[in-house]
Amino acid sequence: MTKDKIRKLTPFQQRWHNIIFEADTPAGRLFDILLLIAILLSVVVVMMESVAPLQLKYERLFTTLEWMFTIVFTIEYLFRVWCSYRPKAYILSFYGLIDLLCILPTYVEFVFGGAHFLLTIRILRLMRIFRIFKLVPFLNESKQLALALEHSRRKIAVFLFFILLLTVVLGSVMYVIESSYNSGFTSIPVSVYWAVVTLTTVGYGDIAPVTPLGQAFSALIMIMGYAIIAVPTGIVTVEMSRLKNESEVDNRICPHCMREGHDSNADYCKFCGSKL
Repeated sequence: MTKDKIRKLTPFQQRWHNIIFEADTPAGRLFDILLLIAILLSVVVVMMESVAPLQLKYERLFTTLEWMFTIVFTIEYLFRVWCSYRPKAYILSFYGLIDLLCILPTYVEFVFGGAHFLLTIRILRLMRIFRIFKLVPFLNESKQLALALEHSRRKIAVFLFFILLLTVVLGSVMYVIESSYNSGFTSIPVSVYWAVVTLTTVGYGDIAPVTPLGQAFSALIMIMGYAIIAVPTGIVTVEMSRLKNESEVDNRICPHCMREGHDSNADYCKFCGSKL
């Protein structure tokens, strides 16, 4: 796959690039914090607008605030495109598309309107919630957690596959025990559903065993559930401890692949090999 050519930025664009994309600078941290506050407030406005009595009483206020947030996010999106080394890569990236979807609904609603269409557009505004996850990585601790999850994904996948098999076995056994009684275990899939609810210690209570053997077996599954919950936590904790001992990660963004999470002493991108 060929790389897009990196464009040369002016000093003024470079300064804004450091503020917007590099969160390890004082100005970058302040920008991210202010943007995070704006995103949270905009999500609160959308949530409040979904409450019918509030929407009827404060319709004009909600509309004004929505346009204010839309203008702010539009300016921010245009600035990101303007000061990016690779504008096309940013626009087509996951968070670039999220940023675009966050500002389009208000404009589309203004142009087209329509009651049914309006409801769909307003739902898209909640895409701003995903922008919060983009701003969280300016904390070094969250980067370490993300790396730990990435490095532990194979172990966690094996663990989840084991849990899947275990729930099928436990559900099948409970079906054999309880199927002759009117206790709700009408099929193996229903029994597997019960095993998942019980093993995860959720316990909805919609299905429950009635025989002494079934109750004893369910108690054993409940105890197993507490032990199973601790396994993925231990896997991630060990990986986080190992990463912390190896090296720290910083907030530099690779100008080629637009990814971050590199080691603090890295000179080249760990994902595409380009010079940082």
